[in-house]
Amino acid sequence: MSGSEMVTLRPRRIRVVCWASAVALVVTFSLLATGLQGPTGNGYGTFQRGDGFAMIGLGLIGAVAILLFTRPRVQADAWGIRVRNIIGSYELPWEVVRGVRFDRGAPWASVELHDDDLLPVVALQAADKDRAVEGVRALRRLHQAHQSTPVGP
Repeated sequence: MSGSEMVTLRPRRIRVVCWASAVALVVTFSLLATGLQGPTGNGYGTFQRGDGFAMIGLGLIGAVAILLFTRPRVQADAWGIRVRNIIGSYELPWEVVRGVRFDRGAPWASVELHDDDLLPVVALQAADKDRAVEGVRALRRLHQAHQSTPVGP
């Protein structure tokens, strides 16, 4: 294993689902906005042009919120591991990492630290099956390579 190996992992299924959902949400809100303009005839009021723009704006805000779930990523190299989750990022050298875990039934992998903390790695999701398992194995190889490297002169 070369010292310059870089591993970059992102979830696959959640990105597809999120992009499809975001597009569907914007299209739905846009269709609702155009369909509700003008008098409704039932005496309860009307939707104006500004209301339609507000509906489209709500659809866009919802789509951006959904797309936050495409943010997770993990990068690792000989130095350490960088984890970006939906909210929050961590950059850790391998010295503070005890191991990489993917417990049975867990929705995603986690990094176990020497102080007994568990850091979730949302980029490695159980829904990605074999791809997630290969990602965990790659992270474990990098961690193991760092542990076997002699320290000091």
